[in-house]
Amino acid sequence: MLEKLFRLKEHNTNVKTEITAGITTFMTMAYILVVQPMFMGAAGMDVGAVTVVTGILAAVFSIFMGLYTNLPFALAPAMGSNAFFAYTLVAGGVVNWETGLGMVFISGVAFMILTMLGLREVIVNLIPKNIKYAIGVAVGFYIVLLGFKNGGLMSITEGKIALGDVKSPGVLLTIIGLVIVVALTARKIKGAVLIAIILTTLVGIPLGITLVPDSLVTMPPSIAPIAFKLDILSALKWSFFPLMFTFFVGDFFSTLGTLLGVSAKAGLLDEEGNLPNINKPFLVDSIATVVGALFGSTVVTTYIESAAGVEEGGRTGLTSVAAGICFALTIFVTPIAGMIPNEATAPALILIGLLMISGVKNIEFDEFTEAFPAFATIVFTAFTSSISNGISIGIISYVVTKLVAGKYKELNWGIYILSIPLIMYFII
Repeated sequence: MLEKLFRLKEHNTNVKTEITAGITTFMTMAYILVVQPMFMGAAGMDVGAVTVVTGILAAVFSIFMGLYTNLPFALAPAMGSNAFFAYTLVAGGVVNWETGLGMVFISGVAFMILTMLGLREVIVNLIPKNIKYAIGVAVGFYIVLLGFKNGGLMSITEGKIALGDVKSPGVLLTIIGLVIVVALTARKIKGAVLIAIILTTLVGIPLGITLVPDSLVTMPPSIAPIAFKLDILSALKWSFFPLMFTFFVGDFFSTLGTLLGVSAKAGLLDEEGNLPNINKPFLVDSIATVVGALFGSTVVTTYIESAAGVEEGGRTGLTSVAAGICFALTIFVTPIAGMIPNEATAPALILIGLLMISGVKNIEFDEFTEAFPAFATIVFTAFTSSISNGISIGIISYVVTKLVAGKYKELNWGIYILSIPLIMYFII
């Protein structure tokens, strides 16, 4: 049955590899079960209900992604848009959380319409090939920086980036985890990333970083306090449309970057750097956002941590299904998922980022008008910690570079049109 559903032999994989990959993806994403409730609690939402909704949405749509697209991508509420929702919109006094969810719902509907019309795929095809290659590299740097921050190896104080305190238990655990994952990977041990996360989590117990809960099993609280409480009518104000546009552009390019970046690592892209049938994962992504808003969640998106499963050999939708099942189980064993500290997943992210950066060799650095936009995509993603910023600036700089070089004939009308909303995105 699994062979028929996921065509495992065709993708040169097997059930054991896919399940291991799914568990690995889940473990690198499990932090969302702690972070999302914390953020939404700051917005005045019920923390218990948010925890359950987060687990349910991640489970349902990761499984849906696997079955519908046969791709190794897992989904959950998006980091970035959840912070924007909680701290800028709600805690900032712009809207209440019910209206904020209405805004998320509207942006999700816009995603669905664009996807069903095939316009999202058209936009992807307009992006130059070298920028697509750069996206994978940019995502690699983004993941590395995420690992450095989560593990405390990098400290950002007063705008200055410095090495973290290597004497602190947290940073020490990250270094231990890094040694473990490097050793296992260098020896080509199957399941290296998953084994490293488990071992580092266990080492964290005597260091006081991994907190062992009093109870491993809990009954999930009711989702009634947040489900179907969104206020769509209040969100339909002209003054809110620029804010919804921010949701829209941010999620669009974040999802695009994840799909192309992780697919490049998995060898799923064609000669032009495109992902065949990309509309399918786009559709899952948009439906997830719409349904998520109904149940009380911010934008639900494809997770960059899916790269962890791909590195473990995940190549089909069975990886996503396995990750989804793990999320479903956490609804009852949330304390276990909460045990995994950031310091245990940080080394895995650093290693995965390194492996994704290797795609830089595909960029045409001998042609300046191709190299500079690719460079801009990479550095703006890395130094602003935003895939959306990197891709947007990469596209704009591509147009500008070609124009000032007198190579305007190499530009098509579509990329001019695409640049207009991107410029508006930065102005807004």
